[in-house]
Amino acid sequence: MGTAALPIETPFALPGALPSWPASDGGFATGVIDLGGLEVRQVTTFAKVWSTTHGGEDGQGATFFEPAPVPAGFSVLGHYAQPNNRPLFGRVLVARDASSGTTTGGASPFLAPPLDFTLVWSSPDDAASFWLPIAPEGYKAVGVLVTATKEKPALDEVRCVRADFTDACEAEEAVWSSGDKDGGFSAVTLRPAVRGIDARGVHAGTFLAQSNNGLAASTSVVACLKNTSSASYTSSAMPDLAQVNALLAAYAPQVYLHPDESYFPSSVPWFFDTGALLYDKGNPTNPTPVARDGSNLPRGGGNDGAYWLDLPADKEQRERVGPLTVALGRIGEHVGDWEHVTLRVSNFDGGLVRAYFSQHSAGEWVDASRLEYMDGGNNSNRPVAYASRHGHAFYPRAGTVLQGDARLGVGIRNDCARGSVMDAAAGRCEVVSAEYLGSGVVVEPPWLGFDREWGPREEYDLGREINRVARFLPRSARERLAKLVNKLLVGEGPTGPKMHGNWRNDEKES
Repeated sequence: MGTAALPIETPFALPGALPSWPASDGGFATGVIDLGGLEVRQVTTFAKVWSTTHGGEDGQGATFFEPAPVPAGFSVLGHYAQPNNRPLFGRVLVARDASSGTTTGGASPFLAPPLDFTLVWSSPDDAASFWLPIAPEGYKAVGVLVTATKEKPALDEVRCVRADFTDACEAEEAVWSSGDKDGGFSAVTLRPAVRGIDARGVHAGTFLAQSNNGLAASTSVVACLKNTSSASYTSSAMPDLAQVNALLAAYAPQVYLHPDESYFPSSVPWFFDTGALLYDKGNPTNPTPVARDGSNLPRGGGNDGAYWLDLPADKEQRERVGPLTVALGRIGEHVGDWEHVTLRVSNFDGGLVRAYFSQHSAGEWVDASRLEYMDGGNNSNRPVAYASRHGHAFYPRAGTVLQGDARLGVGIRNDCARGSVMDAAAGRCEVVSAEYLGSGVVVEPPWLGFDREWGPREEYDLGREINRVARFLPRSARERLAKLVNKLLVGEGPTGPKMHGNWRNDEKES
């Protein structure tokens, strides 16, 4: 019997073809991005250099690639690496000096060949060697190279980048480790150390090679790219409003609620229409009904405690608007909570790259190659998300996820299955903010400026609540559960969306 093919041996493509994005004066989905004279393209096809089927994720090893073919006039900045337990789905940036190598005012070219290479690690059978480019003064290496021999690469096989076009990077995801017996080699993917709407770091798709023998390529000598362009986001590579709406039509997720779900999501206007009240710290006994568009909500001020939203005082209305009990008694009540799915697309071609699933106070990024998609037709590129029963944390697949100590079976249970559908298709969703497009392009609804708490303040006797639902657990298990609940579920009412770190910064990993 033959050996089963590894997942990485099959390149991933989205289920459907990419649509033709609306034309604009900007640079979104044009295939090239100008970082201020340094032009970059993404390469998504590769030639295998070396593969191992031992260790790594699921014990299936990893494979190391060089980008191929490289567009004419562009230079390799580093190679690509990926675990073998998923379809091949990578993107590495290549670059060219848009000034054609000329210098102005004595400035150096944007790209330069390395002076030499340092051997980071060789496999025991000498079938693979990992090389760190030694950058000239004033330049940085952006990745490492892999060869199938012990011979150094030619100096013209890679380019280093002028330091002002680079930014600090950090490890993102483990790719593979050899173990201590083979010199303690490991490979990790890289990402910009500073991320968010205002950050300038650019993800190059390269990886970092390290070993325990003193020949380690560290994040102090390997960098990511940096956007030095003075152009606005709109005129560089970000989508305009028509393109944003086209992206929503192409990728808006379909959310499955659990068949036994009791508490359903609502629109903000429904929440206000059904009786949400605005409380004033200076006059807490006389709450005010909220206008349908939130126009009477105080804006700004952060979460200063001066105001908060609560459910209607009438018991019947209060039960209609939000749950008073969940699996852990009152703990975990999240009226007015903001769970979300974030879609990350490539500015080079508009392709879906990853999705982030928020899960209480944490979450996870999932590559497009590992997502579940809707079936057929124009919806074939739309991913599926599952909202957990009662808690509404999002997951990429159906099933039960235990957040906590799975070994001891202690944690927060999240049950996901296909029940009713919350469809975020075009026409059922609304763009409420796009600050990068400039003032007036998207008029934000008044409620978006309410920073304070969107749900009731609850005071819990945490020990009593935990003991009530977990009284048969050993004391140590109850203590672990209490810590977990306190971390994930207990706190003041959820604040407005602009107060969350994901509004302007990168998502928080679990």
